[in-house]
Amino acid sequence: MINSKPNSKADWYFEKETTWKAVKVKLREISLDLGLGEEVKWGKPTYTFDGQMLFLIHTFKDYVAILFFKGSLMNDPNDILIQQTENVQAGRQIRFTSVEQIDEMKNTIKNYIIEAIRIEKSGMQVEFQKATELVYPEEFNIKLDEITGLRDAFEKLTPGRQKGYYLYFIGAKQSKTRLDRVAKSIPYILSGKGRLKGNGFEK
Repeated sequence: MINSKPNSKADWYFEKETTWKAVKVKLREISLDLGLGEEVKWGKPTYTFDGQMLFLIHTFKDYVAILFFKGSLMNDPNDILIQQTENVQAGRQIRFTSVEQIDEMKNTIKNYIIEAIRIEKSGMQVEFQKATELVYPEEFNIKLDEITGLRDAFEKLTPGRQKGYYLYFIGAKQSKTRLDRVAKSIPYILSGKGRLKGNGFEK
């Protein structure tokens, strides 16, 4: 592959003085060495192959990561791809905490990027789970069986509304809180309504 040129629109991300500046710069060099296109999406440097997005570089308090958009489809012989949360279906991260780590893993990183290119060339797509396939907490499953019409009403909701309730329920760590959230949601589900961003419901 021929080295590609950096995109001036992304320079600010790498020139900004932060704890992770050197790590980000090193990851940029590896990406451009492989001839990838460089764009800025969602305020992050994003790397493309034939116009298709492969991954982005993003920073957190404790690490810098490459996030592969179709990481769940990639082979992971080194067992280094990380699912950020259980609700992330497609994306997978490789995390870095030092320039030395990147230097040691340089060939591995390149191989994973080449694997991402292979996935893109193949035309493979992530098959996202439908909301009805998600595993709902027991507190909600019990109510589905107890309350007449609740299951039918829930199944008639759009997948987006179903997933909104799913995320609301599993966001509570304690059973009591989950029960409270389920109880608040039941009237809205029976009325065919969904949740709004935050803690509200559709009117």
